[in-house]
Formats: sequence, C-alpha cells, structure tokens
Amino acid sequence: MASEELARKLQSRLAVAQEAEPRPEPELCPVRSKPREPEAACGDSSSELSAKLTRRLDINEGNAAPRPTRVFNPYTEFKEFSRKQIKDMEAMFRRYDTGKDGFIDLMELKLMMEKLGAPQTHLGLKNMIKEVDEDFDGKLSFREFLLIFRRAAAGELQEESGLMALARLSEINVSTEGVMGAKDFFEAKAQDIAIQKIILHFHFRCMNLALSIWQETKSQS
Repeated sequence: MASEELARKLQSRLAVAQEAEPRPEPELCPVRSKPREPEAACGDSSSELSAKLTRRLDINEGNAAPRPTRVFNPYTEFKEFSRKQIKDMEAMFRRYDTGKDGFIDLMELKLMMEKLGAPQTHLGLKNMIKEVDEDFDGKLSFREFLLIFRRAAAGELQEESGLMALARLSEINVSTEGVMGAKDFFEAKAQDIAIQKIILHFHFRCMNLALSIWQETKSQS
C-alpha cells in the first residue's frame, strides 16, 4: 500500500512538472507582404495630367499659345505667291508685330489699319481676326496673315471688308517687284470675274432674244 501511494505521488509530481515546462511555440509560416506600388510613377502620371489640364485652361483663357502641331513652310503651302512676294509679306508682318512674339494681336492690327489709311472699329478688328483665325487664339499668325491675301485673290472676301482693304492697301508697303507681282495676280483674278460676268450677261441677252423671236413667230401664226 505504501509503495502504491508513493508511486501515485511521484506520478502526480511528474505531471505537475511537465505542465510547468514552457511549451514550444508553433512555427509560423512567413507571410509575404504585398509589394508596395511605386508612388513615384503615380505621382509622375498625375503631375503630367495636371500640367496638361493647366495648359489647356491657359490656352482657353488666352494666357498661353498652343504648341504648333506641324512645321509651316509658306513657300510650299502658298505656291500662288512668289518667294519675293512672300518675303515682302513677311517683312510687313514683322514690321507690325511690335511685340516680336510672332503674332499680330488686336492692338497691333489696329495700328496697322490706321497706318494703311483704313482705320477700323473695335468690332471690325475682331471680325477681321475671326475670319482667318484658324486656331482661335484671338490673334494673327504669319500663316493666317498670308490667308488674307489668298482669300482676297480667290475672291472670297467682301469688297467692303477690312481684310480686303488690308490686302489692297498693303501693296503700297512692299517692294516694286512685289507690288507688280501682286498687282498682276489680283488683276488677273479680277479679269476672270469680269469675263464670267460678261459671258453670263450675254447668255441672258441671247435667251431673251430667242424668247422674243419665238413669241413674235407664235403671234404671227
């Protein structure tokens, strides 16, 4: 009996000692952290978009000029004019571009028309620019300046318009060769229009004469 009781006590102490020992922690599997997205790329993208939006707003408000999308060559695009005439027109454009920014704005156009002897109202000046202002920036580039002469030569401008007055009076300010070349060009266009009017008038007279003869013949019969 004593030996059994002693054995139970030993087992009990052994059990208590085992419970007191620290149990090893279970080995945790390493958790891979998600790679962080590069903030720099996002920042560059957002800043680029912001810059584009800011520039577009500046263009719309007239605070910045839009970037040219293509190279402009006046000699290949305006083949109806000689190189000498284009150079004379460029010299005139530069003379009135007092701001030296490559454009003729409203005030510079006002000064130009006054010096040419054909002053315009504020609304008239705005309409002159609007008629050839293809990029809607409210001023004339050199290409748009040349468009005035092209449209004048093609008969696309109204006779009493400010642009027609500019095209006619500007011949005074170019060299002799340029004046004669431009004069011949405009006179040839004017002659074509006059001939067409004569032909049309003759056609109507013939029609009226034929109608009169037909009516007279019919009445006699």
